[in-house]
Amino acid sequence: MGRGNGQAAPGSAGLRIDKWLWAARFFKTRALATEAVSGGKVHVNGERCKPARRLHPGDRLTIHRGTQVWELDVVALNDQRRPASEAQALYTEIPESEARRAAEGERRRAERAGADRAPGRRPDKRDRRKIRRFIRQDASDRSEPE
Repeated sequence: MGRGNGQAAPGSAGLRIDKWLWAARFFKTRALATEAVSGGKVHVNGERCKPARRLHPGDRLTIHRGTQVWELDVVALNDQRRPASEAQALYTEIPESEARRAAEGERRRAERAGADRAPGRRPDKRDRRKIRRFIRQDASDRSEPE
């Protein structure tokens, strides 16, 4: 492994997947990357793997993080965490994956926009009476046998 410049040597045996995920900025720490790989959230070429699995250029990764799913091809290896612009050069995302993530983001934004907003003010005395009346009415509805 090339320690001087952070680039793996061309004929090297690859780079640990947890280290690559950290360097490519998919996870904030190597411990989180290791946990994700161990938990089955990362697949290499369609197969579940262990954190010490060696990654090589040309491998296809599927990464599940929360509700987001990335499908990408590994382009380069780097064992150092670099700025985001350099980290993005380590992989190329599959167009279907990009489209799917964009559609999911739009769906979440529309869902948030359609949600009821909190009132712009605190309830006044009259509003509090209405709330209490509503709660009492709701509680009495539940206590009555059918």
